[in-house]
Amino acid sequence: MKKQLQEIFKGFSKLTRQERLDSLVEVGALQQADVDYLAKGGLRDTTLGEKFIENVIGYFQMPLGVATNFRIDGKDFAIPMAVEETSIVAAVCKSAKWIRESGSITTEVVGSEIIGQIQIAKVKDFAIFEKQLLAQKNYMIEISNREVAFGLVRRGGGVRDIQVRRVPRGDGSDMAVVHVLMDPCDAMGANIMNQVCEYLKEPIEQFTGEKVTMCILSNLVDTKITRAVVHIKDIDPALAEKIEEASLFAQMDPYRAATNNKGVLNGIDPVLVATGNDWRAVEAGIHAYACRDGQYRSITKWYRDNGGLTGVFEAPLVVGTVGGVTTLHPTAMMCMKMLGTQSANELSRVIAAVGLVQNLGALKALTTVGIIEGHMKLHTKNLALGAGAEEREIPAVQKKLEEILTIRKRISLSNAIEVLKELRAGQASSTTQHPH
Repeated sequence: MKKQLQEIFKGFSKLTRQERLDSLVEVGALQQADVDYLAKGGLRDTTLGEKFIENVIGYFQMPLGVATNFRIDGKDFAIPMAVEETSIVAAVCKSAKWIRESGSITTEVVGSEIIGQIQIAKVKDFAIFEKQLLAQKNYMIEISNREVAFGLVRRGGGVRDIQVRRVPRGDGSDMAVVHVLMDPCDAMGANIMNQVCEYLKEPIEQFTGEKVTMCILSNLVDTKITRAVVHIKDIDPALAEKIEEASLFAQMDPYRAATNNKGVLNGIDPVLVATGNDWRAVEAGIHAYACRDGQYRSITKWYRDNGGLTGVFEAPLVVGTVGGVTTLHPTAMMCMKMLGTQSANELSRVIAAVGLVQNLGALKALTTVGIIEGHMKLHTKNLALGAGAEEREIPAVQKKLEEILTIRKRISLSNAIEVLKELRAGQASSTTQHPH
């Protein structure tokens, strides 16, 4: 590589689209073939779409951007983000730069197994069922790995354990739920887990005399937790206290926690979408984990720490780097190459870091300038477009909208329409007075 990633981060947002692409090619994050593919508008042939879903009529495109300035566990990343919301990419880049200059990001994954569930809706005698099932546990693990999960076993994964849970029905009887724990290696593992659970249905019925009613994986994977930690040194004590207080608000109040966690997912979801991962599954797991103690809480925590500020993200974040859309959709494949992650665990850790850094940017904005000023300043272009401004008119409309925002602390589409009307009236008057 002629340059390192960190060398192209400086001023990246000020470059033209072509200059950004050229920079990414120069550092090896993209190949020229990727640039040519993007120049043609990405995927256009609907043949692949027909293989993904039913009743295909085309593709829905979202803007694809790059989050810069990230150094995670000592390694630099250019992170693809597919998202439509104004200010997300800008905010995460700004916060990542702050951390890069004044702190660190470290990550880890604790645990390795995903969970499958086999339900017996009305168990006759839970104690007897549990005894009968656990007596055959090792045999069921063995046949699952031999007959279904053999591909995972070859890669070092496979079914690791089988557990039984009693779940009261509320009508005086119990349901029994068998948990199958499996290491999916670099796959998300949903399909293979569902196959294992279906395969075990018949032996379980034979061993216990009970009737299996449902087999499905769980997205609450509390057996495999991704953890990201941000530490900032030499932060202004007043700012650190404000962020700590804002974090406490989200930990204690579910109404605030919901919005706080949406802000974290503003960072997580765009990377999941860009890499072809199942963002709905990840969101479901994160939200379920957020209320594991009976109250919905923040999945991040910020606190003052020896003159600095520390933030922690901790939640299930199961992703894959093999199989599915990740290795079939050309844009997802390109984004995976850009990231350069070596495993599903590393991808999970990077995504968790982006979510935590996004959260920091939001909390800082909320406790200083307020969410309106930063977000709406970037939103002025959208308002100008919404008002019908042409490309050459947008800068003037944006400038005037920013002036209105500074004075009134709010702007709307009606402001943009009025500004554009005045701009055009002024131009028409000028043309009338000075005809060419």
